[in-house]
Amino acid sequence: MALISVLVPAFNEEETLPLLYEKLVESVKISTDTYEFIFVDDGSTDRTFEVVGDIAAKDSRVRAIRFSRNFGSHAACLAGLMHARGDACAFISADLQDPPDLINILVESWREGHEVVIGVRHWDDSSSRFFQNIYYRLVRRFALQTMPEEGTDVFLIDRKVVNAVIAMGEKNTSVFGLILWSGFSQAVVRYAKGIRAKGRSKWSFSKKVKLFIDTFVSFSYFPLRIMSALGIIIALAGFIYALVIIVARLFFAQAIEGWASLMVVLLLVSGVQMVMLGILGEYLWRNFDESRRRPPFIIREVREMTANTVHDRQEGKGAE
Repeated sequence: MALISVLVPAFNEEETLPLLYEKLVESVKISTDTYEFIFVDDGSTDRTFEVVGDIAAKDSRVRAIRFSRNFGSHAACLAGLMHARGDACAFISADLQDPPDLINILVESWREGHEVVIGVRHWDDSSSRFFQNIYYRLVRRFALQTMPEEGTDVFLIDRKVVNAVIAMGEKNTSVFGLILWSGFSQAVVRYAKGIRAKGRSKWSFSKKVKLFIDTFVSFSYFPLRIMSALGIIIALAGFIYALVIIVARLFFAQAIEGWASLMVVLLLVSGVQMVMLGILGEYLWRNFDESRRRPPFIIREVREMTANTVHDRQEGKGAE
């Protein structure tokens, strides 16, 4: 009999969490394993923590963790891993788009010897699928070749994978990306993704852009290669244009005029240089941020029940 930790990052999900908890409890009743449920409140502005705190006061298997502010879903995933005690850890989103009974299937695959079990989803929304496919194909092509094309929000990892990810101690990255990068054996379980039970998605456009940048900067040197290629192309174009001017002047006694063309070239080169500086800045910022050794998150409090007593710990600290 194994201990399975189910980790649920949540941000402003007070409406869905009670139903998610009920479905999780119902789905694991048929299992012979022991379960713990860890809800990480990523600085919600609604009653998310109060809701999971009330659940923790009634169920000793539940632990509620509250951040001091919003640090992002990947910091919430990392916090869940650092507080998990299980032999395996399963992640599931709080919006109920992923069926809770999928956890049992992931555990079965884990028992067969797979160290990383990924739930690969099918999409019904064609517009969402189009943009998702672009992102995941770019990631597969230039960063993480083992990334599922359809993406995932639910997966399970073995304890040795948990320890490896925690030991990396990286910030501004993707926890799932670190799991794939670690190279442990993988298995895929396919499922149909549903619609949100209540509320709206908290994945704003800016969060999606940050995830895209974090993934490429953390796991790929492709942006740097693009910079080098653009530099070579622009240099060659400038060299060829200079030859055209020289030949026209020496052999045809024709001077090439035009301030407009000169300004176009200057603006083009300046724009490309600014883009390159921005890409370099992303890499330099991440190195600087890592060197400051600030914690990836700060925990305000942890609520759990031990021996019929509810513990409400005021942590006020980050990752150790």
